[in-house]
Amino acid sequence: MTHPRLSSSLLSRAISISLLLLATLTASAQGQRKKMVQQPDTIPLLRGVSVSADLVGLGQMLWSDYGQYEAALRVNLKDKFFPIVELGIGKADADDVTTKLTYKTSAPYGRIGMDFNVMKNKHDDYRVYVGFRYGFTTFKFDVSGPPLSDPVYGGEAPFSYTGNKSTWHWLEGAAGVDARIWGPVRLGWSVRYRRRITASNPQIGQPWYVPGFGKAGGSRLGGTFNVVLEI
Repeated sequence: MTHPRLSSSLLSRAISISLLLLATLTASAQGQRKKMVQQPDTIPLLRGVSVSADLVGLGQMLWSDYGQYEAALRVNLKDKFFPIVELGIGKADADDVTTKLTYKTSAPYGRIGMDFNVMKNKHDDYRVYVGFRYGFTTFKFDVSGPPLSDPVYGGEAPFSYTGNKSTWHWLEGAAGVDARIWGPVRLGWSVRYRRRITASNPQIGQPWYVPGFGKAGGSRLGGTFNVVLEI
């Protein structure tokens, strides 16, 4: 037969051990939860600014009959949001050997937009961007060609139209990457998809080349390769 005092002592000890074990497990679970809570991002809002130049447009100017000089200013907000302004001058001096038409223009353009760094570690030296742009330009262009023959009355009429004014608005979707190469120097590239919003064209028709947009009747895809100086 079990002694009453002995049974009471064993029961009391078992309860104490159980309570101690429960307290230990509770403290451990709370500690795990604290570790899982993400620490607040304490970096400053303004992380710096960068200036860049596009080499693709420069290459087009050197090796084709159209292209642009383009530079950009981008603001770094918490390594996540990157408001950007792109300014440039687009030029074309083209001769079509088939139609014997010439086309000339030179005018400024601008774009404004936002890029978003989608990297999981947004403070990494490598960045992956997605973003958008709104583009605008107003410009004049010249078109000329061989004289036109009048099939009814005979004779020829000159074909030369100068000072034709046009205004274009468009949107661009952008995706790209850049990486730190050395110190403040970064290199990056982007792919663009352009879509015209509105345009006002002269009576002779749509321009062949639009500064900042590219060939009006060409592909909607474009790209940049940028040398970036980040301050």
